[in-house]
Amino acid sequence: MSETPSTPYVGGVPKRKFSNEELRARIPGWGADLDPGDRPSVPKERTDLVTGAHWDFPERQPEQQPRERSIEHQFVTPVFGTAVPLKGVSGAMRRYAYRYGEARAAHWLILIAADRVDAGGSHLRSFLTLHPDNPVTESGVRSEFTAHGFSSRFGRKRADLKEQAVVPFVAAGPWILGGAAAFAGLRALVRAARS
Repeated sequence: MSETPSTPYVGGVPKRKFSNEELRARIPGWGADLDPGDRPSVPKERTDLVTGAHWDFPERQPEQQPRERSIEHQFVTPVFGTAVPLKGVSGAMRRYAYRYGEARAAHWLILIAADRVDAGGSHLRSFLTLHPDNPVTESGVRSEFTAHGFSSRFGRKRADLKEQAVVPFVAAGPWILGGAAAFAGLRALVRAARS
């Protein structure tokens, strides 16, 4: 990279394409915090401290495979996670979500849906192993009866009391629907084989 980009990863005051006056004319309310007296972070905001960093811009981590990047950013952050690469339908959904800006609801809703698709795929893959998922023990249902689950909820001013009526449906709903779909599919196959 020949030129140091203007990003949060570079120390000092960021370089801008437009002057303060141009931005103030274009964006209502822009620059309300330009006066240091109006900014609560000013005592902590220091650019004269010695950080010990030996670079102006961090060395970029090489991309072994393309990473998703928000359209608001010029490039992916200098260091990024690679522990769980995108795969399958959920990966395609996540890549599609990054076509939308982070301020759009579509971006986040698609990412949430992709997470649910990935979780569902993981549950289905677990049935192909010798140790399939067990929703009763792994979701903590058993501890409701053995570890004072019900008594811990009442009389303690918990904020999540209203949500607790919905939790069993959210936790067990996918398993019940999946079981019903498997039963219906199996029944259809048996009927087709008989006729």
